[in-house]
Amino acid sequence: MAQVRADGVNLFYERTGTGGPLVLVHGSWTDHRVWQPAIDSDMKAGFAVVAYDRRGHGGSDSAPGQGTRRQDEDDLAALIEGLGDAPAHVAGNSFGASVVLGLAARRPELFRSIAVHEPPLVDVVANDPAVLAQLQPTMTSVDAVLDHLRKGEDGPGARLFVEEVAMGPGMWDRLPQDMREAFVAHAPTWLDEQSDPQWASLDLAGLSACTAPVMLSGGTESPAWFAAVLDRLADALPQTRRTTFDGAGHMPHVTHPQDYVAALTRFIGEV
Repeated sequence: MAQVRADGVNLFYERTGTGGPLVLVHGSWTDHRVWQPAIDSDMKAGFAVVAYDRRGHGGSDSAPGQGTRRQDEDDLAALIEGLGDAPAHVAGNSFGASVVLGLAARRPELFRSIAVHEPPLVDVVANDPAVLAQLQPTMTSVDAVLDHLRKGEDGPGARLFVEEVAMGPGMWDRLPQDMREAFVAHAPTWLDEQSDPQWASLDLAGLSACTAPVMLSGGTESPAWFAAVLDRLADALPQTRRTTFDGAGHMPHVTHPQDYVAALTRFIGEV
């Protein structure tokens, strides 16, 4: 088990492939294994891929008390520096994408390129009433998930999150058994993330100083408010490329891994 020490916790990681370093940052409810469909779709042929478990996930340690996204950002910095991979290509999904952008706003020198898919940074669009109206159905579902988890109903909460927030109706039963188990096991970490007052915020002014090329991606099947978040990020970043995955939603590296790897490889190849 390969590990890196970061601020009092051990972070588990796996490295595979050869080439330039590509660090993958998973979202909520999952661990590094969620990237496996993409890794197996020729991603490891062109990169030295590092997939790790964020603190409280998979084989990485948990820490007592309320966690923060800032801790996740510092962990990512410690991983990149500890492995000697700076500056690295870094890709993040969902909350992992928020972690990547939060660190890029503070430590841009760690990044050679950035690829993020649908970061749920709702605070950056909080001043737009039209977007807030689009967001309302998602927040209603999120509140229902939180209600399940606070009652200790992790299984029903995980199913509801997958089907009404992340991936769409019927997707829970289509997921592999080990992925469903991962969602249930990591329900408490998502509840902890939602309890961080800064979980959905971002220093846009700091991010605008990051000169690394950035790929902002979304799926055609995702809620429209994600596109509004990406629009706001594109306005703040000096070098961006927009990519849309047709037929995909919030986790294209799982549902459309070949399309995801092709787009990511093409983007990094042009950096």
